[in-house]
Amino acid sequence: MKLKHLFAVVGLTFAVSVQAADMKELRVGQDPTYEPFEYKTPDGKLVGFEVDIANALCAEMKMKCVFVDQSWEGIIPSLLAKKYDVIISSMSMTDERKKAVLFSDKIYNTPSRVIAKRGSGIDGSPASLKGKKIGVLKGSTQEAYANKVFAKAGATVVGYGNTQDSYLDIASGRLQALVADVVEAKAGLLNKPEGKPFELVGTSLNDPLFTVGTGAALRKQDTKLRDRINVAIKAIHANGTYKKIGEKYFDFDPYGM
Repeated sequence: MKLKHLFAVVGLTFAVSVQAADMKELRVGQDPTYEPFEYKTPDGKLVGFEVDIANALCAEMKMKCVFVDQSWEGIIPSLLAKKYDVIISSMSMTDERKKAVLFSDKIYNTPSRVIAKRGSGIDGSPASLKGKKIGVLKGSTQEAYANKVFAKAGATVVGYGNTQDSYLDIASGRLQALVADVVEAKAGLLNKPEGKPFELVGTSLNDPLFTVGTGAALRKQDTKLRDRINVAIKAIHANGTYKKIGEKYFDFDPYGM
């Protein structure tokens, strides 16, 4: 390497380090259609478990969170295009995603299951879903699992840009089942009047896709910012903030599942 090139690389590295240390705002990409993790109230206010977690992390890092709405399908491409600095939006830390982004330490982990109408005969097994239409969130771990297991058994997997549209379609009979995060499905469908005919069937889906948990996703080069976020994650566990936020939304520990 020529010396002037070495100085250029060193200068760039220093600039990136300074930028991470001096950031006053953290632009957080979220798909706000995933109750109770990130969603909007009828008057348009952004709320949810991960909204509170992101704000707590920003407080630890002496930053201000600026939330940026983004549909799930484009959430990683928009991160790479620098539309925001980090994704904190229920993103599971899969090996496939690790090829594109850098992950923080774990934020939470909750189970996924099959949802179907009571009395439908669907029990969550691949055989019971043969010939059925199953709704999933596009680009999700649930979609990957459904294609891996249920499509091979003869089910048709239908991807949706947001969970609400899949709930509308199962309620109208255009779908026979869903594969979804249990906590989100309860808040978004099962605990609402339109969700009364439906239930969780089978057991929690057992696959490596669902054991790693979610994390904050960053661009590969943003290691300094990732390290700051990891320090902040440890801090909100140590000072009780994580526990307090968790108890606001859940009757269980979302980190330990």
